[in-house]
Amino acid sequence: MLELAILGFLAEGPLHGYQLRHRIAYLSGHARPVSDGSLYPAINRLVSAGLLDRRTEPGASAAQRHTLSLTEAGRCELLHRLREADGLDISDSTRYFTVLAFLSHLPETADQHAVLRRRLQFLEQPASFFHDGDRPLGVDDTDDPYRRGMLTIARATSRAERSWLREVLA
Repeated sequence: MLELAILGFLAEGPLHGYQLRHRIAYLSGHARPVSDGSLYPAINRLVSAGLLDRRTEPGASAAQRHTLSLTEAGRCELLHRLREADGLDISDSTRYFTVLAFLSHLPETADQHAVLRRRLQFLEQPASFFHDGDRPLGVDDTDDPYRRGMLTIARATSRAERSWLREVLA
């Protein structure tokens, strides 16, 4: 998802690595901080693959700055990754939110809706954090107030998202 976020933000215009790191951090939130040790190797992989261009410019002080921009191949890769989002990209909320953040880059509404339909299909499957054998447990199946809280929040979030998805897809 880090590479998708890099491609997505650079599709909106060139950025310095520092600016890119901050945008990704805002998107992923405090739960998944972006370290230089993960960001810059990902950038280097994308540059090596021809998906990004890196230009060196003079900085405000003595240090040079690197400006990153998306190549045409990078734009094609971004569109491919968005169009083909499935599996964990759909079921993991953080990964899905990264896809959703850049879904408007897909030029065809049909492609956007195909991704949203996959998410809706996933959300309509019975799920729970807790199970009795293979049976998912609901709010009424536990006396633990904290587990009840988790299940209550998850149910409300899922209902709201399913409602939004149905509205967009209508």
